Amino acid sequence: MSTITVPVTTPTPSEDSERLRKAFEGWGTNEKSIIQILGHRTAAQRKVIRQSYFQLYEEDLLKRLESELSSDFEKAVFLWVLDPAERDAVISHDAIKKWNEKNISLLEISSARSSAELLTVRQAYHIRYKKSLEEDVAAHTSGNFRKLLVALVSSYRYEGPEVDMHLASYEAKKLNESITSKKDNYEELIRIISTRSKAQLNATFNCYKDVYGHHINKVLRLAIEKLGTDEDALTRVVVTRAEVDMKHIKEAYAKRTSKTLEHAVASDTSGDYQDFLLTLIGKDHA
Repeated sequence: MSTITVPVTTPTPSEDSERLRKAFEGWGTNEKSIIQILGHRTAAQRKVIRQSYFQLYEEDLLKRLESELSSDFEKAVFLWVLDPAERDAVISHDAIKKWNEKNISLLEISSARSSAELLTVRQAYHIRYKKSLEEDVAAHTSGNFRKLLVALVSSYRYEGPEVDMHLASYEAKKLNESITSKKDNYEELIRIISTRSKAQLNATFNCYKDVYGHHINKVLRLAIEKLGTDEDALTRVVVTRAEVDMKHIKEAYAKRTSKTLEHAVASDTSGDYQDFLLTLIGKDHA
C-alpha cells in the first residue's frame, strides 16, 4: 500500500505550477515548498503538473528542478517526478552506464515489475535512448549476468495464480543441481527464474527450502556472482515503491530489524534529502 498522503482539497495543476515557479525564484530555492507540493501528489497528478508547468512557462519542469536542486535531493526529486515507466528506464540506463556486479537495480526492476509494467519500461527506454534495453544490457554485461539479465528484461511472464506442485518439486531439484554443479552452468537456473510466474517460483522456492533445509534466496546471492547493494539503493527503493507497497516494506523492515524505517532514514540522511524521503514514506517533517 502507498504511503503518499494527498490533501483532501488538492490545488489545480496550474496552481501547483505557479507555487513551484515561486519556489524557484527569489533569493535561493524554497526546497520545503517543493517537497510540500511534489511529495504529496500521485504519479497521475505529477504528470499533469509537469504538463501544466510547460504550458505556462514553456520550460521543462524536470530541467528546472535539475538546475535548482543538487546532490541526492536533486536525484530523488527528479526520479519522483518522472512517470513510473520512464523512471525505471532512467534507473536501468544509469545502472548500465556504470555497470558493476554489485548494482542490483536491473535485477530489482526486471524481477519486481509485472509483465505489463516491464513492457512499458522497455517502450520508455526505446523512446528516451533510441535503443532497446535488451541490446544495452547485452552490450555492457558479460557471462552469467548477461544471460540472466537479458532473459529477465526480455521476459513476459504469466501473471496468474495457478501453481503446478509437481513442476515446483522437479524444478527445485534442477535449481539445486545448477547451483551445486562444479561446471559453472546456470542455464537451468536462468531458464526457471526468467520464465516462470511469480506464483510458480514461490512454490518452487518453498519446495527447495523443504528439501534442502535453507531458503534459495541466500544461495542465489552466491550463485549469481555474490551480489551486493549499490549506493543509490535507498533513493531507488523509496521513489519506486512509495506508491506501491511501502507500507508492507516498512512493516517487514521493522519486523526484521526491530527499528522503524523512518528511524533508519533519519539516521543515515540529512537536510532536504532526508525531509523528502521521510515525506514519501509517510512521516512529514516541518
